[in-house]
Amino acid sequence: MNQILIGAIAMACLIVSLFFLRFWKTTHDRFFLFFAISFIVEGFSRILLGITVNPSEERPEFYFIRLCSFVLILLAILDKNMRKNKPGRKRK
Repeated sequence: MNQILIGAIAMACLIVSLFFLRFWKTTHDRFFLFFAISFIVEGFSRILLGITVNPSEERPEFYFIRLCSFVLILLAILDKNMRKNKPGRKRK
């Protein structure tokens, strides 16, 4: 049962990344690209977790991959806010 849930979460992450890639393709906003990459990393992390012999999310390598994914989301938010507040940029 645990393997099925890990596979479902991996599939959901990869599908969500496809949605963000589609939004990035239409808007060319880096925010969506960062989120797509983050969900791709998270999806592959789940795939690796599913194919290990003793799946445990608390192992350092999986924790580090998840940390990188969350850092990408944080960078996306910071990048979006920094671009908004640049001087000389007109607001609509």
